[in-house]
Amino acid sequence: MNRDLQELPRFDENWSYLYFEKGHIEQDMQTVAYFYKDKKVPIPAETLSLLMLGPGTTITHAAIKRLTDARCLLCWVGDEGVRMYSAGTQGTYSSRNLLRQAQLYSDPEERLRVVRKLYEMRFDEVVDERYSIEQLRGKEGARVRAAYKAAAEEYEIEWTGRNYDQSEWGISDPINKALSAANSCLYGLCHAAILAVGCSAGIGFIHTGKQLSFVYDLADLYKTELTIPIAFRIAQGPASVESRVRMECRDVFKERKLLKRIIPDIMEVLYGNRRAGESDAGSEGRDVAVNY
Repeated sequence: MNRDLQELPRFDENWSYLYFEKGHIEQDMQTVAYFYKDKKVPIPAETLSLLMLGPGTTITHAAIKRLTDARCLLCWVGDEGVRMYSAGTQGTYSSRNLLRQAQLYSDPEERLRVVRKLYEMRFDEVVDERYSIEQLRGKEGARVRAAYKAAAEEYEIEWTGRNYDQSEWGISDPINKALSAANSCLYGLCHAAILAVGCSAGIGFIHTGKQLSFVYDLADLYKTELTIPIAFRIAQGPASVESRVRMECRDVFKERKLLKRIIPDIMEVLYGNRRAGESDAGSEGRDVAVNY
């Protein structure tokens, strides 16, 4: 019975993520807590989707076990969360969605159908089947450039293009730092959702050859709506935009109910049916399955 109840774990009612750095995390009573100097911050493991561990953070074996049991994804990230180095495991006992993902990727015609579906979801319109993948990429590029231009004009920020070097992060301009920080939060949340339904983050359809290819495919559905406006709005303020971007992302993701959208969008991509995952769980697990 317990196994059935975790076929499709709850995701949409969780907190989106928390970020900690320069402290220690350990089990505390029935949950875990973050300790820094004389401060203790309880971490709501049971209602958290993603925990980002920044530089200087240590964590005990017991805390990792507790977070994993709660289906909270652990990510080890760079300073201010702008680069991900590794991630733990999380998700479902079922391999159905992973097998479906692999099947779609390995069949050229099915993979092309998925690519078109992803672009249709981005454009919110039916894609002409005569368009080649290169034409669709060009159309998407134009859409993103227009979003950058519109945001720059709205918030009166000088925009010279998406340009940054992770090895020279300190000299990047505030808007590029803000965009990277916002996208990092979005990638982490999409990664958590992908693992929650038992898919692989590395099997992408538009993006390929990276460990996070499917994360990038999925995150691109939301960037023009969410992270681009957030980044340009926050970049208006004082320096050190990264922490303010993270907090704004958390608030906006909750306000826009992003957690309720991601898993149904994955099901739409894989099956053409936003509630396809319900069939994975038995009658005892269906109440959990519909809680996208």
